[in-house]
Amino acid sequence: MLVLGTGTEVGKTWVSARLLEAWRAAGHAVAARKPAQSFEPGTGPTDAEVLAAATAEAPSAVCPPERSYAVALAPPMAADVLGRPRLTVAGLVTGLAWPPGTAVGLVETAGGVRSPQAHDGDGVALCGALGPDALVLVADAGLGTINAVRLCADALAASGDGPAPPPVVVLNRFDEHTELHRRNRAWLEDVDGYDVVPATDAPLASLARRLAPPAR
Repeated sequence: MLVLGTGTEVGKTWVSARLLEAWRAAGHAVAARKPAQSFEPGTGPTDAEVLAAATAEAPSAVCPPERSYAVALAPPMAADVLGRPRLTVAGLVTGLAWPPGTAVGLVETAGGVRSPQAHDGDGVALCGALGPDALVLVADAGLGTINAVRLCADALAASGDGPAPPPVVVLNRFDEHTELHRRNRAWLEDVDGYDVVPATDAPLASLARRLAPPAR
């Protein structure tokens, strides 16, 4: 499973952690991978640390230290600033390693769909190289989200050699009492035909059940 966002700070890691926790609670063996991450030091746990807490893995298993950059820039830019090796999409993909018996492997990108993930590709390129079984696109629930979701979903649909799976759109920070949020959700569902899930407890738990691997 690949989790992407319409932009930075839309809540990809929070949504990913909630899904991972739900799968673990249901008895599925889960693992998370952040192919590369960058962050501002001293501002709280890194994405890898949050995902590791949700999967009971070590943060270094989620994101290797050599691809973790303590500077708030896109990963390839951060690598350049810190004098670290260049990143390639192929290298990010081949660097993924799943523990034996993993039932759900979740990969979370950095930034937005078109944010650079490596020197030679963005989230769309990573999606095409991975060929995921499922896509989750996290978006904000407020102003501008319809435009952002449309642009990102169109870009993802053109990734890879074959059609990508349609994304499940998760509206983060959704408030049922806010008319704009309700109308954005209705438009994305009724006009655009997207599968939309508000990022609240019951809908996320239902989404986790829908995306869970079949029982053996």
